[in-house]
Amino acid sequence: MSSNDPSDRGAERSVNRPGSNDPSDRGAERSVNRPGSNDPSDRGAERSVNRPGNNDPSDRGAERSVNRPGSLPRTRGVCLVLASAPGGGKTSVSCALLASEPDLDLSISATTRAPRPGEAEGVHYFFRTPEQFAAMVAADELLEHASFLGRSYGTPRAAVEAALEAGRDVLFDIEWQGHRQLRAAMPGDVVGVFLLPPSLTELERRLRGRGQDSDAEIARRMNAARGELAHWDEFDHVVVNEDFDVTVAAVRAVLHAARTHRSRQPWLPAFAATLLGPR
Repeated sequence: MSSNDPSDRGAERSVNRPGSNDPSDRGAERSVNRPGSNDPSDRGAERSVNRPGNNDPSDRGAERSVNRPGSLPRTRGVCLVLASAPGGGKTSVSCALLASEPDLDLSISATTRAPRPGEAEGVHYFFRTPEQFAAMVAADELLEHASFLGRSYGTPRAAVEAALEAGRDVLFDIEWQGHRQLRAAMPGDVVGVFLLPPSLTELERRLRGRGQDSDAEIARRMNAARGELAHWDEFDHVVVNEDFDVTVAAVRAVLHAARTHRSRQPWLPAFAATLLGPR
């Protein structure tokens, strides 16, 4: 694999890719119930695990200080998976999370689809041919991979593991197949949240509200949505995305609770022993 292989640079899936207006793209920007600016640069949406020019996650405040006394080891990061049916709001919620959680990093995918105007290699995606992608799968270089609307997407392994070790949380905007594979690969690190729409009528209204799709495309996406919704019960947490601000607050609460779980803080027994003293 050449030096352009995403596994060498910790590629993960990008959530809000400027320059890509195709709603069939899994990370296409959604404006569901989101007030204010739609420019992701206003909300810090372009923060990724492996930004160009900085390959060391520890250079970006990787040592989380929340609930951890200064001299104790860092807390291991969390893989936060946010999934929904098309139009369910996961990208809008992801953008809000990235703007409000400085220890949360965006993921960037490898994909087999061709780059669109304005998209940059290693910023929006790592673009690979189907043959290159298949080679990555065969070499076990991807934590998860899935096909969606005829394209393949996957999360290279190296940077995710490095970020977690450095105490960074990683946000994944993926489908249920990817969530299932991530849980199998990293069972102690993955926390999944599925966003349900308040109704199918509302879901279709949101898709039409984008003004980007033909009737045939909307029908195709609604059909795909039913297939995605059938897997809601595979996720640890489920939120009905009726009110955007309430949904964001609920997902943030899930993330904060995951950070303080005992399994993510292996230094706690020794620290507690110092508080309790000899018996």
